[in-house]
Amino acid sequence: MFREKQNIDARIWHEVQQIDLDRRRVHVENRETGRKAWEPFDQLLIATGAIPFRPDVDGADAGGIYGLSSLESGIRVRRAVDEGEPKRAVIVGGGYIGLEMAEALLRRGLEVSLVEMLPQVMGTLDPDMGALVSQAVRNAGGQLYLEERLQAFEVQDGQVRGVVTDKRTLPTDMVILGMGVRPNSALAQEAGIPVGVQGAIKTNQRQQTEVAGVWSAGDCAESFHLVSRQPFYVALGTVANKQGRVAGINLGGGYATFPGVVGTAVSKICDVEVARTGLQEKEIESLGLEYVSAKIESRTRAHYYPGAGSITVKVLAEKGSGKLLGGQIVGIEGAAKRIDVLATALHAGFSVDEMIHLDLSYAPPYAPVWDPVLIAIRQVMKKV
Repeated sequence: MFREKQNIDARIWHEVQQIDLDRRRVHVENRETGRKAWEPFDQLLIATGAIPFRPDVDGADAGGIYGLSSLESGIRVRRAVDEGEPKRAVIVGGGYIGLEMAEALLRRGLEVSLVEMLPQVMGTLDPDMGALVSQAVRNAGGQLYLEERLQAFEVQDGQVRGVVTDKRTLPTDMVILGMGVRPNSALAQEAGIPVGVQGAIKTNQRQQTEVAGVWSAGDCAESFHLVSRQPFYVALGTVANKQGRVAGINLGGGYATFPGVVGTAVSKICDVEVARTGLQEKEIESLGLEYVSAKIESRTRAHYYPGAGSITVKVLAEKGSGKLLGGQIVGIEGAAKRIDVLATALHAGFSVDEMIHLDLSYAPPYAPVWDPVLIAIRQVMKKV
């Protein structure tokens, strides 16, 4: 169907094992038959995605340890929970995957422990905002072990039975690795295609690599950060889809560009929503910029309206110019998508004084008269 509808010869179960740039060809193995052959190309797109980080510690190859990066890996975890009926789970890493898996396993009734080497979960937030998310994990019933480093896994009969940190051993029936991902760029590097930040493949705004006729998009490729004005790596489906569209247009003979990203992301842990965009404090400091910040607490709806709940908004702006640099939000339902206002302002290059009169919507079921985002903008403007 796909071939007839799109006129694309999609060869599943085929693995590219080598790229020969001199002869413009790729070496491919048919994983079903074992047949290997060289296939020529005029244009080549590398979209090999990302690989979950797997720690190099004793016991890491034991059964019951799962990394998540694809639909298939998610199905394996679901099957393990359905069929194995585990009672306890340990999650290593407190990023997006770790938190979302913590929620899923808590809802399935498991005892969930989360180990994180940083002082907070969600390291893409500033510490004061990350602390709110850490508390949300505890409130949901999860056990947090912060500032603890993974040392090894205890194994019995080939199955994981414990997670050893530098402070304790946590018994478990299964382990979820949420330690982040890295670009799956080994194939490109072996061919001599230049890579950059975190080993991601270097591309220009058209998703073209530094090798003529070779393109890259998705979680294996670099992006450009519109706030820091520097190369940047982020593995998000939104970015991958946009890059893939641009690369496809250019491969097909058209012309398209992908200007960059501002690092917008959302997640949740049970009833608490989390969102961020732009730069966090440590990133701003690394650029040598002076900044001011404001953090406010408000309500997601008019305070008298049923269902109103707490929302905390933090915004960061450049001292002097007032240029918006970033924002973070933690709150109940209705909080996270407010981050899109800040993301749009970052794309537009707004300063906070340009944002103060944004004509944002108001009705008691959706917001107070002054939206929490604008309250935070007003407070940070006083410090600029």
